Amino acid sequence: MKALSSMATRALLADLATAAAEAGLPCAEIESVGGVDAARRVAAGEQLDLVFLASGALQELADHGHVAASSVTPLVLSRTAIAVRSEGSREASAPAVHAFDDAAGVRAALRNAGRIGYSTGPSGTAILRQIDDWGMAGELHGRLVQARPGMPVARLVADGEVDVGFQQLSEMVGQEGIRILGALPPDCAIDTVFAGAVATTSTDPAASRAALSFFASDAVASIKDAHSFVHPPRPSLKSR
Repeated sequence: MKALSSMATRALLADLATAAAEAGLPCAEIESVGGVDAARRVAAGEQLDLVFLASGALQELADHGHVAASSVTPLVLSRTAIAVRSEGSREASAPAVHAFDDAAGVRAALRNAGRIGYSTGPSGTAILRQIDDWGMAGELHGRLVQARPGMPVARLVADGEVDVGFQQLSEMVGQEGIRILGALPPDCAIDTVFAGAVATTSTDPAASRAALSFFASDAVASIKDAHSFVHPPRPSLKSR
């Protein structure tokens, strides 16, 4: 079984695939690439069984007939977090739930940062939209640094290319050379729902649906927790 995903869920999906195989389900070989590249490959008709992307990107593929619309299944909710460079080799303890009390604190941090890193994925798109909504796009022009496709923002932070970075918490946890301050506060939270779907090019749609159902089940909730994802996504929250 062939599957394709964005980098945001790479480690999580590897563990879910292992758990599925141990439960007697077909073995899934999951390739993880930049989300933009993944969506392009699916749209080009590459032979795949399962696709895992942010729900908005996956819905667009469903609208164009590249994945089965009826199979689109939310798997996890991911929070966007803030990180700075650390003198230590690895995050020593769990980050605070929220780095700042409110959006005003985040705006102040942006103003004080020299260079600000963001991703090519949904969290990066959302933070740019938030900055624009705050009327800070002009003020921060020239200081915003987008990570190259497939490169974690944590790498930019650890290497000193940026002073502060925004990305999915799940992609920052355990990364060397950074200190995670916490997730964005509720009044400016950027939450992304990641979902899975059966590709229309699947050679075994029934088996693919069975694997996807397992990935979404309560049986693997502890695996999602271990990777700093929320299971299951709460219906009131939407991918942004």
